[in-house]
Amino acid sequence: MMRGICSLMLASCFAATVVASAAQPPQKHWVLTWSDEFNGPDGSQPDPAKWEFVVSGNGFGNQELEYYTARPENAHLEHGNLVISASKEPFTGADGVSREYTSARLQTKGRFEQRYGRFEARMKIPHGQGVWPAFWMLGADIDTKHWPECGELDVMENIGREPGKVHGSLHGPRYSGDSPLTGAYTLPDHGVFADAFHVFAVEWEPEQIRFYVDGHLFETQTPDSIPGDKQWVFDHPFFLLLNFAVGGAWPGNPDQSTLFPQSMLVDYVRAYRAR
Repeated sequence: MMRGICSLMLASCFAATVVASAAQPPQKHWVLTWSDEFNGPDGSQPDPAKWEFVVSGNGFGNQELEYYTARPENAHLEHGNLVISASKEPFTGADGVSREYTSARLQTKGRFEQRYGRFEARMKIPHGQGVWPAFWMLGADIDTKHWPECGELDVMENIGREPGKVHGSLHGPRYSGDSPLTGAYTLPDHGVFADAFHVFAVEWEPEQIRFYVDGHLFETQTPDSIPGDKQWVFDHPFFLLLNFAVGGAWPGNPDQSTLFPQSMLVDYVRAYRAR
């Protein structure tokens, strides 16, 4: 998600090892270590013991257009889902920054972090030009190592102009911004991700990270994926993030065809360790 000032194309990104048609790795036995099922009362906000709101409209180096708030209008629980909603509305934050869109970004920083395991979320994502939903992870040492040396693991990103495609990426030293290690999964039969819930997951081992959609393995990254000096920074705890960005250098900005408000629904987020 922290792509910096990205090009609008991924052709320059380092290609992933696409293994969707290859043999699946041996099935592991996973033990649940953390989860949020979002089963609180309708209208309530996410559990503050599990999630922290990121409140800012600084664009995050991506030229994003939204102001992330902590308001229930932008993130609340409803019918067993976390609902992150983006609206087109003028908003000025306490820092004096004004934006024409609002949305929400949540993270488990300081509340939950883990090294290695399986991380998954069942989600129904929005659609339309300029929308950018994501489920991702950042190295817990970001405040001292900074980005991209801390590492970033994007379990799922979608840009609205690609309604049937999601991307999984790794960012680290010299493979970040518009040149991550990346791969993509496209739904068969011209399917659209916004039409139904899907499960997005990674299985992270010491020197291998596998990406899945609905149980289909579509990408594998290892230290050998890194060009040149192989600085594999996926060897320490990471925390989780969910957000719904609007606009930016990669997805482009909304246009007259983009509907607002619209929402990203999250049924659950779960983390496991291998038994």
